[in-house]
Formats: sequence, C-alpha cells, structure tokens
Amino acid sequence: MRRKMPADLYPTEDKPGLRVRGGTQHSSAQGDYVCGGCGAEDHANGDTSVKALVEDYTNNHGPAHTR
Repeated sequence: MRRKMPADLYPTEDKPGLRVRGGTQHSSAQGDYVCGGCGAEDHANGDTSVKALVEDYTNNHGPAHTR
C-alpha cells in the first residue's frame, strides 16, 4: 500500500521551500521546490533528477535569493 504525503508538506507559494523524499525498493526518490524569491517551481523523480533539482534550488533559487 502506498501512502499519500500530507498536503502541508509540499512547498507552495505561501510556504516556499524544498521537499525531498528518498526512494525505497518500491518507489523512486521525489523532490519539489517553490522559490520564495522568484516564484519558480519544479518537480523531479529518480535519484539523479532529484539531485539535480536540489543543486538547481540551492544555486539559483531559495538560498541564492538571500545573498
């Protein structure tokens, strides 16, 4: 049985940020972000794609807008 993530854990325009969920033997890693600085958003599935998503968020959004 696959459990659905609570809606309050996903980033939104009102609550921007990064969410990453590690994969299991039955599911792949997932990630989402919404940038509080520019409003950009993205979603990724799979280890490689989620790693790239985190790097994009870190380098170009979220924390990058506070520098």
